Amino acid sequence: MIVTVTLNPAVDKTCEAGRIMPGDVNRLRSVSSVAGGKGINVARILRQFRLPCAAMGFVGGYGGSFIEDAMLKLGVECHFTGIKGNTRINTNIISDDGYVTELLEPGPTVSEKELESFMKEFECCLEGGGELFVLSGSAPGGLPNDIYCTLIERCRAEKRRVFLDTSGELLREGIKARPYLIKPNKKELEYICGRKLSDREDIIYEARRLNEAGIEKVIVSLGSGGLLYVDSDKVLFEPARKVKAMNTVGCGDSVVASFAMSVSAGEDMETAIKKAAALSAANATTLDAAVIPMSTYIDIL
Repeated sequence: MIVTVTLNPAVDKTCEAGRIMPGDVNRLRSVSSVAGGKGINVARILRQFRLPCAAMGFVGGYGGSFIEDAMLKLGVECHFTGIKGNTRINTNIISDDGYVTELLEPGPTVSEKELESFMKEFECCLEGGGELFVLSGSAPGGLPNDIYCTLIERCRAEKRRVFLDTSGELLREGIKARPYLIKPNKKELEYICGRKLSDREDIIYEARRLNEAGIEKVIVSLGSGGLLYVDSDKVLFEPARKVKAMNTVGCGDSVVASFAMSVSAGEDMETAIKKAAALSAANATTLDAAVIPMSTYIDIL
Protein backbone atom coordinates (compact mmCIF):
# COMPACT_ATOMS: atom_id res chain seq x y z
CA MET A 1 0.00 0.00 0.00
CA ILE A 2 1.10 3.56 -0.75
CA VAL A 3 0.78 5.97 2.18
CA THR A 4 0.50 9.70 1.44
CA VAL A 5 1.44 12.22 4.12
CA THR A 6 0.05 15.75 3.79
CA LEU A 7 1.06 17.68 6.89
CA ASN A 8 -0.74 20.84 5.78
CA PRO A 9 -3.78 19.79 3.69
CA ALA A 10 -6.27 22.32 2.39
CA VAL A 11 -9.67 22.78 0.91
CA ASP A 12 -8.85 23.86 -2.65
CA LYS A 13 -11.37 26.34 -3.98
CA THR A 14 -11.29 26.95 -7.74
CA CYS A 15 -12.98 30.10 -9.03
CA GLU A 16 -13.61 31.35 -12.55
CA ALA A 17 -13.74 35.06 -13.31
CA GLY A 18 -13.73 37.34 -16.33
CA ARG A 19 -10.84 39.46 -15.10
CA ILE A 20 -9.28 40.18 -11.71
CA MET A 21 -8.84 43.87 -10.88
CA PRO A 22 -6.70 44.58 -7.78
CA GLY A 23 -8.30 47.10 -5.45
CA ASP A 24 -11.73 46.73 -7.05
CA VAL A 25 -14.85 44.56 -6.64
CA ASN A 26 -14.38 41.23 -8.45
CA ARG A 27 -17.35 38.98 -9.15
CA LEU A 28 -16.74 35.26 -9.63
CA ARG A 29 -18.57 33.30 -12.30
CA SER A 30 -18.30 29.89 -10.62
CA VAL A 31 -16.83 28.31 -7.48
CA SER A 32 -16.03 24.67 -6.70
CA SER A 33 -14.24 23.10 -3.73
CA VAL A 34 -12.25 19.87 -3.43
CA ALA A 35 -10.00 18.26 -0.84
CA GLY A 36 -6.50 19.49 -1.57
CA GLY A 37 -2.87 19.53 -0.57
CA LYS A 38 -0.11 17.77 -2.48
CA GLY A 39 -0.38 14.36 -0.80
CA ILE A 40 -4.18 14.49 -0.95
CA ASN A 41 -3.90 15.06 -4.71
CA VAL A 42 -1.59 12.06 -5.00
CA ALA A 43 -4.07 9.88 -3.11
CA ARG A 44 -6.95 11.05 -5.32
CA ILE A 45 -5.01 10.09 -8.46
CA LEU A 46 -4.01 6.69 -7.07
CA ARG A 47 -7.65 5.86 -6.37
CA GLN A 48 -8.61 6.79 -9.94
CA PHE A 49 -6.27 3.99 -10.98
CA ARG A 50 -7.86 1.76 -8.30
CA LEU A 51 -4.68 1.43 -6.25
CA PRO A 52 -5.05 0.92 -2.49
CA CYS A 53 -3.68 3.87 -0.54
CA ALA A 54 -3.84 5.58 2.82
CA ALA A 55 -3.77 9.26 3.74
CA MET A 56 -2.24 10.94 6.78
CA GLY A 57 -1.96 14.52 7.96
CA PHE A 58 -3.38 17.10 10.34
CA VAL A 59 -7.04 18.11 9.92
CA GLY A 60 -9.28 20.43 11.92
CA GLY A 61 -12.59 22.25 11.76
CA TYR A 62 -15.02 22.19 8.86
CA GLY A 63 -12.23 21.99 6.28
CA GLY A 64 -10.71 18.99 8.00
CA SER A 65 -14.03 17.14 8.06
CA PHE A 66 -14.56 18.02 4.40
CA ILE A 67 -11.19 16.50 3.45
CA GLU A 68 -11.62 13.32 5.47
CA ASP A 69 -15.13 12.74 4.12
CA ALA A 70 -13.90 13.26 0.56
CA MET A 71 -11.08 10.75 1.01
CA LEU A 72 -13.36 8.15 2.57
CA LYS A 73 -15.78 8.46 -0.36
CA LEU A 74 -12.90 7.67 -2.71
CA GLY A 75 -12.00 4.56 -0.74
CA VAL A 76 -8.83 6.00 0.79
CA GLU A 77 -7.83 4.53 4.15
CA CYS A 78 -7.74 7.54 6.48
CA HIS A 79 -5.27 7.99 9.34
CA PHE A 80 -5.65 11.72 9.92
CA THR A 81 -4.75 13.41 13.20
CA GLY A 82 -7.38 15.82 14.49
CA ILE A 83 -6.23 19.23 15.73
CA LYS A 84 -7.87 22.22 17.41
CA GLY A 85 -6.93 24.61 14.61
CA ASN A 86 -8.77 24.93 11.31
CA THR A 87 -7.60 23.37 8.07
CA ARG A 88 -6.66 26.09 5.58
CA ILE A 89 -8.51 27.10 2.43
CA ASN A 90 -6.55 27.75 -0.78
CA THR A 91 -8.25 29.82 -3.45
CA ASN A 92 -7.28 29.46 -7.11
CA ILE A 93 -8.78 32.15 -9.38
CA ILE A 94 -8.72 31.44 -13.11
CA SER A 95 -9.51 34.46 -15.25
CA ASP A 96 -10.40 34.67 -18.93
CA ASP A 97 -7.19 36.58 -19.73
CA GLY A 98 -5.18 33.44 -18.94
CA TYR A 99 -3.85 34.49 -15.55
CA VAL A 100 -4.10 32.15 -12.57
CA THR A 101 -4.07 33.83 -9.15
CA GLU A 102 -3.50 31.68 -6.05
CA LEU A 103 -4.38 32.81 -2.52
CA LEU A 104 -2.82 30.37 -0.05
CA GLU A 105 -3.64 30.47 3.66
CA PRO A 106 -0.77 29.66 6.06
CA GLY A 107 -2.57 26.87 7.89
CA PRO A 108 -3.02 26.09 11.59
CA THR A 109 -0.45 25.71 14.35
CA VAL A 110 0.11 22.17 15.61
CA SER A 111 0.73 21.56 19.31
CA GLU A 112 3.34 19.19 20.74
CA LYS A 113 0.59 16.84 21.89
CA GLU A 114 -0.96 16.80 18.42
CA LEU A 115 2.44 16.04 16.88
CA GLU A 116 2.87 13.16 19.33
CA SER A 117 -0.49 11.75 18.25
CA PHE A 118 0.53 12.03 14.60
CA MET A 119 3.82 10.20 15.23
CA LYS A 120 1.96 7.34 16.92
CA GLU A 121 -0.33 7.09 13.89
CA PHE A 122 2.69 7.17 11.60
CA GLU A 123 4.19 4.23 13.46
CA CYS A 124 0.90 2.36 13.04
CA CYS A 125 1.08 2.89 9.28
CA LEU A 126 4.65 1.61 9.24
CA GLU A 127 3.59 -1.49 11.17
CA GLY A 128 0.41 -1.86 9.11
CA GLY A 129 2.11 -2.64 5.83
CA GLY A 130 2.74 0.72 4.17
CA GLU A 131 5.37 -0.09 1.53
CA LEU A 132 5.92 3.29 -0.08
CA PHE A 133 5.47 6.64 1.67
CA VAL A 134 4.86 9.87 -0.24
CA LEU A 135 5.69 12.95 1.86
CA SER A 136 4.41 16.09 0.18
CA GLY A 137 3.94 19.80 0.60
CA SER A 138 4.37 22.43 3.28
CA ALA A 139 4.13 22.04 7.04
CA PRO A 140 1.80 23.90 9.42
CA GLY A 141 3.11 26.08 12.23
CA GLY A 142 4.48 24.33 15.28
CA LEU A 143 6.40 21.66 13.36
CA PRO A 144 10.22 21.69 13.12
CA ASN A 145 11.94 22.15 9.76
CA ASP A 146 13.40 18.65 10.08
CA ILE A 147 10.00 16.92 10.42
CA TYR A 148 10.38 15.22 7.04
CA CYS A 149 13.92 14.17 7.96
CA THR A 150 12.53 12.47 11.08
CA LEU A 151 9.80 10.67 9.11
CA ILE A 152 12.22 9.54 6.41
CA GLU A 153 14.64 8.16 8.98
CA ARG A 154 11.85 6.09 10.52
CA CYS A 155 10.88 4.78 7.08
CA ARG A 156 14.46 3.90 6.21
CA ALA A 157 14.85 2.07 9.52
CA GLU A 158 11.92 -0.12 8.48
CA LYS A 159 13.25 -0.45 4.90
CA ARG A 160 10.42 1.54 3.33
CA ARG A 161 10.86 3.66 0.22
CA VAL A 162 10.09 7.36 0.51
CA PHE A 163 9.21 9.98 -2.09
CA LEU A 164 9.77 13.57 -0.93
CA ASP A 165 8.13 16.50 -2.69
CA THR A 166 8.49 19.75 -0.79
CA SER A 167 10.50 22.98 -0.90
CA GLY A 168 12.63 25.42 1.10
CA GLU A 169 14.08 24.35 4.43
CA LEU A 170 11.77 21.34 4.61
CA LEU A 171 13.46 20.04 1.47
CA ARG A 172 16.95 21.03 2.55
CA GLU A 173 16.53 19.22 5.87
CA GLY A 174 14.59 16.31 4.40
CA ILE A 175 17.26 15.28 1.90
CA LYS A 176 19.69 14.75 4.77
CA ALA A 177 17.81 11.53 5.54
CA ARG A 178 18.29 10.29 1.94
CA PRO A 179 14.79 9.67 0.61
CA TYR A 180 14.49 7.22 -2.27
CA LEU A 181 13.15 9.86 -4.69
CA ILE A 182 12.73 13.63 -4.75
CA LYS A 183 10.95 15.85 -7.28
CA PRO A 184 12.23 19.41 -7.13
CA ASN A 185 11.59 21.98 -9.81
CA LYS A 186 14.52 24.05 -11.09
CA LYS A 187 14.03 26.79 -8.49
CA GLU A 188 13.87 24.27 -5.63
CA LEU A 189 16.99 22.51 -6.88
CA GLU A 190 18.79 25.86 -7.01
CA TYR A 191 17.76 26.48 -3.40
CA ILE A 192 19.26 23.26 -2.06
CA CYS A 193 22.45 23.46 -4.12
CA GLY A 194 22.91 27.16 -3.39
CA ARG A 195 23.51 28.47 -6.91
CA LYS A 196 21.83 29.40 -10.17
CA LEU A 197 21.54 26.61 -12.73
CA SER A 198 22.00 28.02 -16.20
CA ASP A 199 21.40 24.98 -18.39
CA ARG A 200 20.47 21.30 -18.45
CA GLU A 201 24.06 20.19 -17.83
CA ASP A 202 24.09 22.23 -14.62
CA ILE A 203 20.86 20.57 -13.52
CA ILE A 204 22.18 17.09 -14.28
CA TYR A 205 25.40 17.82 -12.40
CA GLU A 206 23.56 18.86 -9.23
CA ALA A 207 21.11 15.98 -9.51
CA ARG A 208 24.04 13.56 -9.77
CA ARG A 209 25.53 15.08 -6.63
CA LEU A 210 22.29 14.23 -4.85
CA ASN A 211 22.52 10.66 -6.22
CA GLU A 212 26.03 10.43 -4.78
CA ALA A 213 24.68 11.67 -1.43
CA GLY A 214 22.32 8.69 -1.28
CA ILE A 215 19.16 9.83 -3.06
CA GLU A 216 18.58 7.17 -5.69
CA LYS A 217 16.22 9.01 -8.03
CA VAL A 218 15.90 12.72 -8.80
CA ILE A 219 13.11 14.03 -11.03
CA VAL A 220 13.40 17.68 -11.96
CA SER A 221 10.22 19.34 -13.16
CA LEU A 222 10.94 21.91 -15.86
CA GLY A 223 7.34 23.04 -16.26
CA SER A 224 6.52 23.48 -19.94
CA GLY A 225 10.10 22.35 -20.63
CA GLY A 226 9.32 18.76 -19.61
CA LEU A 227 10.73 16.30 -17.09
CA LEU A 228 14.33 15.35 -16.39
CA TYR A 229 15.14 12.09 -14.59
CA VAL A 230 18.57 11.41 -13.12
CA ASP A 231 19.99 8.42 -11.26
CA SER A 232 23.49 7.02 -10.91
CA ASP A 233 23.22 5.11 -14.22
CA LYS A 234 21.10 7.18 -16.57
CA VAL A 235 19.67 10.52 -17.54
CA LEU A 236 16.25 10.64 -19.20
CA PHE A 237 14.38 13.58 -20.63
CA GLU A 238 10.71 13.66 -21.58
CA PRO A 239 9.22 16.74 -23.26
CA ALA A 240 5.95 18.17 -21.99
CA ARG A 241 2.87 17.11 -23.95
CA LYS A 242 1.17 19.85 -25.94
CA VAL A 243 -2.32 20.29 -24.56
CA LYS A 244 -4.73 23.15 -23.95
CA ALA A 245 -4.07 23.85 -20.29
CA MET A 246 -7.04 24.85 -18.12
CA ASN A 247 -5.44 24.58 -14.67
CA THR A 248 -1.87 23.55 -13.85
CA VAL A 249 -2.50 23.00 -10.11
CA GLY A 250 -1.78 19.34 -9.35
CA CYS A 251 0.51 18.71 -12.33
CA GLY A 252 3.52 18.12 -10.09
CA ASP A 253 1.44 15.85 -7.86
CA SER A 254 0.44 13.90 -10.97
CA VAL A 255 4.12 13.29 -11.70
CA VAL A 256 4.69 12.02 -8.16
CA ALA A 257 1.61 9.78 -8.27
CA SER A 258 2.62 8.36 -11.63
CA PHE A 259 6.13 7.52 -10.51
CA ALA A 260 4.74 5.97 -7.33
CA MET A 261 2.56 3.69 -9.44
CA SER A 262 5.45 2.83 -11.76
CA VAL A 263 7.88 2.07 -8.92
CA SER A 264 5.27 -0.06 -7.15
CA ALA A 265 4.66 -1.99 -10.39
CA GLY A 266 8.38 -2.47 -11.04
CA GLU A 267 8.33 -0.59 -14.34
CA ASP A 268 11.51 0.69 -15.97
CA MET A 269 12.18 4.40 -15.71
CA GLU A 270 11.85 4.97 -19.46
CA THR A 271 8.22 3.88 -19.19
CA ALA A 272 7.75 5.72 -15.91
CA ILE A 273 8.81 9.13 -17.20
CA LYS A 274 6.60 8.85 -20.29
CA LYS A 275 3.59 7.98 -18.16
CA ALA A 276 4.37 10.81 -15.74
CA ALA A 277 4.55 13.40 -18.51
CA ALA A 278 1.27 12.19 -19.99
CA LEU A 279 -0.54 12.13 -16.64
CA SER A 280 0.69 15.62 -15.76
CA ALA A 281 -0.51 16.98 -19.10
CA ALA A 282 -3.89 15.27 -18.80
CA ASN A 283 -4.33 16.83 -15.36
CA ALA A 284 -3.79 20.30 -16.83
CA THR A 285 -6.69 19.93 -19.27
CA THR A 286 -9.39 20.17 -16.58
CA LEU A 287 -10.32 22.83 -14.03
CA ASP A 288 -10.28 20.33 -11.15
CA ALA A 289 -6.81 19.51 -9.81
CA ALA A 290 -5.86 15.82 -9.71
CA VAL A 291 -8.99 14.70 -11.53
CA ILE A 292 -7.62 12.85 -14.54
CA PRO A 293 -9.60 12.57 -17.79
CA MET A 294 -8.60 9.00 -18.61
CA SER A 295 -9.40 9.20 -22.33
CA THR A 296 -7.09 12.22 -22.66
CA TYR A 297 -4.36 10.46 -20.68
CA ILE A 298 -4.53 7.37 -22.88
CA ASP A 299 -4.56 9.44 -26.09
CA ILE A 300 -1.36 11.35 -25.22
CA LEU A 301 0.49 8.49 -23.51
